[in-house]
Amino acid sequence: MDGILCVNKPEGFTSFDVIAKMRGIARCKKIGHGGTLDPMATGVLPLYFGAATRAVDMVPGQKKEYRATFLLGQTTDTLDRTGTLLETRPVRVGRAEVLALLPRFTGEQEQLPPMYSAVSVGGRRLYDLARQGIEVERKPRRITVEELELLDGEGDSYTLRILCSKGTYVRSLVSDLGEALGCGAVLTDLVRTRSGPYALKDCITLEEAQAKREELASLLLPVETAFAHLPALSLSAHFARLFANGVRLRAEQVGSPQPGEYRVFGPDGFLGVALQDGGQLRIKRLFLGGR
Repeated sequence: MDGILCVNKPEGFTSFDVIAKMRGIARCKKIGHGGTLDPMATGVLPLYFGAATRAVDMVPGQKKEYRATFLLGQTTDTLDRTGTLLETRPVRVGRAEVLALLPRFTGEQEQLPPMYSAVSVGGRRLYDLARQGIEVERKPRRITVEELELLDGEGDSYTLRILCSKGTYVRSLVSDLGEALGCGAVLTDLVRTRSGPYALKDCITLEEAQAKREELASLLLPVETAFAHLPALSLSAHFARLFANGVRLRAEQVGSPQPGEYRVFGPDGFLGVALQDGGQLRIKRLFLGGR
């Protein structure tokens, strides 16, 4: 079983809980995932089966889109509704103030990862330290919020659409926004609506996967879909055979593609990902067989 299946992660499950469940459903041990989601969050979690797991380390930089609902006037230790309440404050702002603040949190920026996160400091996960009541210094990370749109809200509850880079903590974004408004904020609901090329409409639930376990292999997407953002390059049978055998091809032999990464296809389908650099096309990863 080789390919990609997008699962709508249920609330309360870690990403690895979903993998463990799917291993039992699919009777497949070799499964990886394409981006961690907090237990509270739901939404798009791409799962990579069999040979497709070789793509996992090649796609972590893809953009993510979220629908996030937050509540003003509260702060918690986890920055979301699952944590211990630390403080309540009066809310003296409304929709207009929230809207006016969004441009400040759009674009490239530094973000401090939350203590309750999987980031490692000194070889230890921050969430392990946080559970022991230990807070350590963290280094800000460079993130990009490409789009930040107010979808709904009034009073003390609002919903945003967020298109952002890998590594963005929506909990931290909401907390920072609440501090800028002077009243604090906690994340109350989070749905990942897109991860790279995969959208919520492409997902199935674990219950649906269980019901369709005998036909699950037919539901897998080809591994090439993970690289839909790359331009395609088609090779003749002769050059496809050379490419698959690890031969570096001269750019002029294969249509003179511009420098950069490509999805490479032969007459029989997807071959892999290649890089044109210095006038040569070389393999980055082979995926023979199309899935």
